[in-house]
Amino acid sequence: MTPHTSHPDIIKRLKRAEGHLRSIIDMLEQDRGCLDIAQQLQAVEKAISSAKKTLVHDHINHCLNQAVQTDTKSATDAIEEFKEITKYL
Repeated sequence: MTPHTSHPDIIKRLKRAEGHLRSIIDMLEQDRGCLDIAQQLQAVEKAISSAKKTLVHDHINHCLNQAVQTDTKSATDAIEEFKEITKYL
């Protein structure tokens, strides 16, 4: 199987979210305002959601497509895997 070209981008997004999450913990410990904290939580949530969507789309475009084209999966298996992963969108 060929490497996933989206993984470096996903890693960047998750590391950015990790940094935001650390700053949110600091903000809570410093009794910062709820509005500021909520904004940062929204940014983390969005970054993680974006990473997840990128991963799922990459899997659909890359893994399932390749599996069907190379006959490593039956069409039925590929469809079932597609249904399963789309639950995460």
